[in-house]
Amino acid sequence: MKINTKDEIVLSVLKKMDQRSIIGQEKYGATMMQEIQGQEKDLNRFLVDVQEELMDALLYIEAAKRCLSDEIEEAMIKRINVVGQNGNDGLHYDEAHGLDLVLNDMVKDIEVNEQETL
Repeated sequence: MKINTKDEIVLSVLKKMDQRSIIGQEKYGATMMQEIQGQEKDLNRFLVDVQEELMDALLYIEAAKRCLSDEIEEAMIKRINVVGQNGNDGLHYDEAHGLDLVLNDMVKDIEVNEQETL
């Protein structure tokens, strides 16, 4: 299969899907197509699998939201400590500006982590 896109995001997702497929084949001993052709799975079983994966995804989203909330809180506390250590009262930092700094730092950390996993 020839991939024509130049979109790095799409290419990254395709690479991850390919890796995930290999893991699944090793774990279950068959490709999804082989499971269909061998009638090891029917439509209902695939729908149950999708349902279970979506329920898992909801749990991951909730856990990620809690992690994000904790990370934002920790970053804000660090920022407040830095402001205090510099002898500032912090009044010139508005809430939106502080949150922008935290979010920008978090995006940089995420980008570094993604690059390390590729």
